[in-house]
Amino acid sequence: MRFTRARDLVVPGLVLAVVSYLALRLAYGYVPRVPVLAGVTLLPVALGELWWGFVLRGRIQRRPHARVLEPLVAARSVALAKASSLAGAVLLGVWLGMIAYVLPLQGQLAAAENDLVPAMLGAVSAAALIAAGLWLEHCCRTPDLPEDRDAP
Repeated sequence: MRFTRARDLVVPGLVLAVVSYLALRLAYGYVPRVPVLAGVTLLPVALGELWWGFVLRGRIQRRPHARVLEPLVAARSVALAKASSLAGAVLLGVWLGMIAYVLPLQGQLAAAENDLVPAMLGAVSAAALIAAGLWLEHCCRTPDLPEDRDAP
């Protein structure tokens, strides 16, 4: 398994940004008002992953008083980290597509003005989820052993 690269996240994010922008152009009048806290729901998940990354890192580095880490827990954590960063990229694309659509219309439509704040909060929360997923994935790396460093 390889670690997540930036291009693994940029491509789906850009595709969803374009798709959401085009979908809003076609059907914005039929879309219900976006609640202010709609995008903020990702923030507790990001904070939980951030916390879990610190816990996991201590276990992997075998710090004093840290419990032994089961291999299956580490594998599941890597899967969670990869899924979170990808989901964050996709949702960031959706929110950025919405921002791109409603930003020019905010002076003309009251609905666009109301939808701008939730879209910005959602974009920030999605970016936090990407960062937390990448951090958790980084924390799952095993430290180099001294004999590994000497090998050519």
